[in-house]
This record gives sequence, C-alpha cells and structure tokens, in this order.
Amino acid sequence: MYNSYSVNTLAYNAELCNGCGMCVAVCPHAVFEMNERKAHLFQPLACMECGACQLNCVTGAITVESGVGCAAAMMRAALLGLPEAECSCG
Repeated sequence: MYNSYSVNTLAYNAELCNGCGMCVAVCPHAVFEMNERKAHLFQPLACMECGACQLNCVTGAITVESGVGCAAAMMRAALLGLPEAECSCG
C-alpha cells in the first residue's frame, strides 16, 4: 500500500490568470471552473496532483507539486504491478 497523499500542494494566483480555460479543460477532477472570465478553484480538495493544470498554464498562475498525490500512488502501483493504488484522500 502506498500512501503518498500528505498535503494538497495546489496553489492558484487569480491575478495571473488570463482566462484561457486550459486548466478547466485538462483537469481530470474538475478542480477549476470558469467564472467571470477567470478560472476559480471549485473543488481544490479533489486535486490528485497530476500536474496537468500547471503544465498547461501559460501565465504560471498554477503551481502544484506533482508526484505527491493520488496520481503518484496510481503510477507507483501500476509500475510495481499492484492490483490497486491506495491513498488517503478518499
């Protein structure tokens, strides 16, 4: 069992957001939503820290320490041939 989820490392600076909506489009857990031409954190605790939002944010408004959340646990389990990944985020 790999419990790699310790803290949510997602950080978002709305002042840097240009409203492109890429974070909304690439997030597999609907963490962001668009409101008044800006992205907003809708469900921050749903973040599995895969890093897709940060990689697609051209303004640097989003930072996340990928490799520490559920995504990392799932990758480790797959690489080790474990039947399922487990993290404590629910």
